[in-house]
Amino acid sequence: MRILSGIQPSGILHVGNYFGMMKPSIELQDQGEAYYFIADYHSMTSLYDADLRREYTRQVAVDFLACGLDPEKSVLFRQSDIPEHVELSWILSSVCPMGLLERCHSYKDKIAKGLPTNHGLFAYPVLMAADILIYDADSVPVGRDQKQHVEVTRDLAAKFNQTYGETFKLPEPAIREGVEAIPGLDGQKMSKSYNNTIDIFGDEKATRKKVMSIVMDSRTREEPKPDAEENRAIQLIKHLASDEDYAEEVEKLKAGGYGYGDLKKRLFELYWEYFQRARDRRAELMDNQDYVDSVLKTGAQKARSIASQVNQRARKACGLE
Repeated sequence: MRILSGIQPSGILHVGNYFGMMKPSIELQDQGEAYYFIADYHSMTSLYDADLRREYTRQVAVDFLACGLDPEKSVLFRQSDIPEHVELSWILSSVCPMGLLERCHSYKDKIAKGLPTNHGLFAYPVLMAADILIYDADSVPVGRDQKQHVEVTRDLAAKFNQTYGETFKLPEPAIREGVEAIPGLDGQKMSKSYNNTIDIFGDEKATRKKVMSIVMDSRTREEPKPDAEENRAIQLIKHLASDEDYAEEVEKLKAGGYGYGDLKKRLFELYWEYFQRARDRRAELMDNQDYVDSVLKTGAQKARSIASQVNQRARKACGLE
């Protein structure tokens, strides 16, 4: 089974990135051929600082390796090192109905929120389809909110196959239940776009201050909170703590006599402890940039050996060769 997933270098990686994409991907590297790319082409729809893109791309590589990605078990590479992604995106766009893109949630959501949009954002699902199809991926681990993009990929592959003959494999989304919507500091989905994130490798003092700033309701320490499971700090603790620790925090809130300040302090402690080993590994990697570069170079060579074959297959099918 070939597994494919990507992550954008459009900002500092946060806890939502980790539990939504990175952790599931790391766990899957023992279950098949795992190909993970840093989606720097995709970042161009929202990030317009070239130096920041370079910096964030390197940080994604370092952070992914620090969190447990093993280059002996999986392939890590930069999307832009494989130009076939863009060529296949154009080929697919020629069979992509406008209505298919107009119905995509990610584009409609950004319009509804008044965020700036562009053609790249509108056509984002076509490039994502190319990212997936060009590796003959069997499985694409995604959060539930990204499932539609895999469905679009399947639709485009089927349309191309119908038009030009059997060319692409239809991938399946692999949805990991329970991590599809990691809550941010404001209760919305954790996202750089909403400025509600907790960085994976944030500064201790700054991150503690951020966690302690989470807004709660006006109930006092003494009051029981029967809806404890809905508390945004508790929802984060669920991902950071053992089942026993999580249940204990829930029961404390429900019983009363446990304040929100205490809860937020516990959340920070669990967060800091959870990523301690990864922080140590990250410090080692920051002192060995040549190793990181070699991982990306080797990954690109492995990835392109497959991408070039699939792209050539598509070119031949549609008459470009």
